[in-house]
Amino acid sequence: MFDAMMRGWRAQQKSRGLKDETVEDRERLIRRFMEFANEYPWQWVPAHVDEWPLSLTGEKHLAPSTIRSYQGTVRLFSEFLIDGRYGWGPACEEAFGTFPVAICHEWNTIAHLNDYEGDPEAKPFTREQLQLFLDYADDQVDRAVRAKRKGALAAYRDATLFKVIYGWGLRRTETSKLDLVDFGRNPQARQFGRYGTLNVRYGKAKKGQPPRRRNVLSVMDWAVDAVADYVENVRPRFGFPDHPALWITERGGRLQPGSINDRFESYRDALGLPKELVPHSLRHFVPA
Repeated sequence: MFDAMMRGWRAQQKSRGLKDETVEDRERLIRRFMEFANEYPWQWVPAHVDEWPLSLTGEKHLAPSTIRSYQGTVRLFSEFLIDGRYGWGPACEEAFGTFPVAICHEWNTIAHLNDYEGDPEAKPFTREQLQLFLDYADDQVDRAVRAKRKGALAAYRDATLFKVIYGWGLRRTETSKLDLVDFGRNPQARQFGRYGTLNVRYGKAKKGQPPRRRNVLSVMDWAVDAVADYVENVRPRFGFPDHPALWITERGGRLQPGSINDRFESYRDALGLPKELVPHSLRHFVPA
């Protein structure tokens, strides 16, 4: 049963375009967690996640950011198992009399309090890396169109999304939660039309406080051109005209931060860029 679960999870990840290296690293980590818990996934409980970081910090002296990444992988696998569309719950209950449950919660995982916790010197994109990354994202659109692949619309969406992150200095969650109505006019920059300002409704909040709103003025004409073209010519082709989200999936859902991260990592790794670069790095760059 466990091997079948891993095969199913691998297929799900590969269908999202993740590289073999990423999938294999995640699988190894899940097997390590199972070895630590000494139980199969349908027997895992939140207490296993409670105890795991003590082992990682006490014996391996791992950084909090690394442990949070590990917890994120376990969360992804757990969410896959409890997703009713895959049928693992009923299969396990029939075979073992028990079933997988959610084991990662706010109270037993490390909160993401800082935008970046790695080496500050490795954080920003250089100008050359930034141009390489954005060009590669555009290339994926061209390749998908030429090959007449189904993912052309999603590739175009994501290429535009990365330009918006950079052009308006956004975080992943802020980007994911954008709606079409969040763009507005700026009387002082009439050349940008309805894209002169961006109302960010889910800005980063201090701990225990609600999300902070902020307005970001548009300053890069090429970024405005990119999002205007996406909104007016590409997004309608997804269908779902009544959905408020700026970024939607081919099934009509809102694109989630995890999917943004997956696409970013796929492009970054394909280009051989440093793994220290994360989506937040698009908010910063240093001259080459």
